[in-house]
Amino acid sequence: MKVLITGGCGFIGSHVVDAYADKGYEVVIVDNLSTGKLKNKNRNARLYKIDITDDSLKDVFEKERPDIVNHHAAQISVPYSVENPLFDAKVNIEGTIRLLELSRIYGIKKFIFASTGGAIYGETDMIPTSEQCVPEPRSPYAISKLACEKYILFYSYHYGLEFIILRYSNVYGPRQIPHGEAGVVAIFTEKLLSKEHPVLYHYPEEKNGMIRDYVYVRDVARANILASESEKRGIFNISTGIGTDTLKLYKKITKTLKESGVEVDEEFEEPKRAFARPGDLRVSILDPTKAEQELFWRAEYDIDKGIRETLKWYLYGKN
Repeated sequence: MKVLITGGCGFIGSHVVDAYADKGYEVVIVDNLSTGKLKNKNRNARLYKIDITDDSLKDVFEKERPDIVNHHAAQISVPYSVENPLFDAKVNIEGTIRLLELSRIYGIKKFIFASTGGAIYGETDMIPTSEQCVPEPRSPYAISKLACEKYILFYSYHYGLEFIILRYSNVYGPRQIPHGEAGVVAIFTEKLLSKEHPVLYHYPEEKNGMIRDYVYVRDVARANILASESEKRGIFNISTGIGTDTLKLYKKITKTLKESGVEVDEEFEEPKRAFARPGDLRVSILDPTKAEQELFWRAEYDIDKGIRETLKWYLYGKN
């Protein structure tokens, strides 16, 4: 079975590639390396350095004839999408439509899409938030992801395309870059290791920062394998169902660094503070029940274990 993975040299995508390769799939990567890194590439995968909005993407489909398309390439930063909504739409919406068209033309067996649960639902009274909640996206990034989902549903309804949409909560772990929805884990860690004072964004009345549902990247990669092997179609939250505020996350990181022998300056025991940015949600916690029941997936890493594994990567070798 051959799978084409877009964004396969990026943070999440490279872990997904590793998981497929470990399961014996033949893996083809499409990545323009704008944010992905060549060092993340799995040695058993073939890489095409191509942008998903480029016409030459058709040549890859013509040559490789994949069975599955797993779409992780995206513009991932909420603040950047607010500043540059046109670019966000070009990458996320136009790129996805191109992939869907090629999937239709070349008879792809299944289309798996990495969506966002951390942003797409918006502010909601349903906590934790299930897939039944009507999305209320508050940023161009979230809007573009929802638009992609609607196009996928169109291709399924009109052309019979098999699909699974995975709405991730805030993904973190080894290889993360300090951008995107869950970039705070990487930002805090890199700042502290560089002897810089991290900033905690918060709303005026909520000094501990925003609350997020952090899911470890290897749990996410496993969800993609289960999605590929499932006969189900639909939308699934991939999350822990547990919220952690930003201050608590910061303290977990500083505590784990000190336990690992890293000296943390006394003035950094508390982060600097700044008001929330446009597009920042107050609370985002997702309900993973549907994925547990239908995909037989459950997060195996809690936040403490995930932070320990992430910091090991920072301290003892980035590979």
